[in-house]
Amino acid sequence: MLKRLLTVVALVATMTTSAFADITLVVPQKPGSGTTVWTEIVAKQLEPFLGEKINIKLIPGARDIPGVNKWHNEMRDMDDHFMVTHGGNGVSFLADKVDYNYAEYESIGLMNLNIIAAHRTDADKNKPSFSSGSGMVPEAFAMTLLICGPDKSMDEYIACFKDNVNWVKGMKGSERRLAFKRGELSGTRENPAAFKKHAQPTIDAGDAELWFHHGILDAANARHNDDPNYPGYQLEILFEQKWGVAPSGEFYNAYVLVKSFRDGLQKAIWAAKGNPNAEKLRVALTKMSQDPDATAAIAKKVGNYEWLIGGAGDQQRDTLMTFITEDALKNLVRFNVEALDLKAIYKPNLLD
Repeated sequence: MLKRLLTVVALVATMTTSAFADITLVVPQKPGSGTTVWTEIVAKQLEPFLGEKINIKLIPGARDIPGVNKWHNEMRDMDDHFMVTHGGNGVSFLADKVDYNYAEYESIGLMNLNIIAAHRTDADKNKPSFSSGSGMVPEAFAMTLLICGPDKSMDEYIACFKDNVNWVKGMKGSERRLAFKRGELSGTRENPAAFKKHAQPTIDAGDAELWFHHGILDAANARHNDDPNYPGYQLEILFEQKWGVAPSGEFYNAYVLVKSFRDGLQKAIWAAKGNPNAEKLRVALTKMSQDPDATAAIAKKVGNYEWLIGGAGDQQRDTLMTFITEDALKNLVRFNVEALDLKAIYKPNLLD
């Protein structure tokens, strides 16, 4: 009798563990970084709908590439491990040597986000000082467009950037935020969650103001729409207000490519194809995204942005791949190398 009882207890314990096994979200950053903060916010709201504990595993590294590579090579076949990628990973996918490939995964869901830039009120927007970094590439393009105007060649835009932008190298995230607050940098940029936490207080104190944002990707129509959280500050709107024409041309096309991958895949959760727990996680994410209390809690810290879950996330990725053209990709790499001094490479395989 005792043996049977112990067997039943062990069986129940096994069933309970299987039904409520923890899952792990792998984040390619260190504590306090933008994607880490976003993942913590979302995981807290998602756990009650999943009915399981969500662990967050941080794997930081140069340009946030090692963590995604490690998941791709060593963890993606672990049914309880899911990858969180951010905009810098999208930029690296276009112009860095990486192991990961979005086409090999299925979307759990992504938040269709934006990046917002602020500028010190006591500084000249035509002569900004800005912290460099691979994730900052769209901001470098945007600043160049606003400062230099329309109808220029790639050579002219590169020269204009070098003449007018102080592209400060070697700063970590915490350092650039403090430097902006002190006025040592005139510009900064953040994802929505980090913007509210780090940049908005400086704006509220009257020491800074909104500068620009890149818009919200409308993949179905291959365009970007104004961000309702920060209306009127989209790059295209500001450019036309300043220069009297809409932005266009080869430099602008490269900007659209890189900002689309950076922001369109800015905060995304991925599974290996065929992961048996993927649908369970998608169902929980769908319920969370439809719950008014959960969405209000996320919006308070991040902003009100749309969730694209499952097939909608896959469609977003597939649409982004159609934005890659030979000219846009080559010009992106050229600006990275010649203007930003980044070790970018041309990847013709992305055109296949």
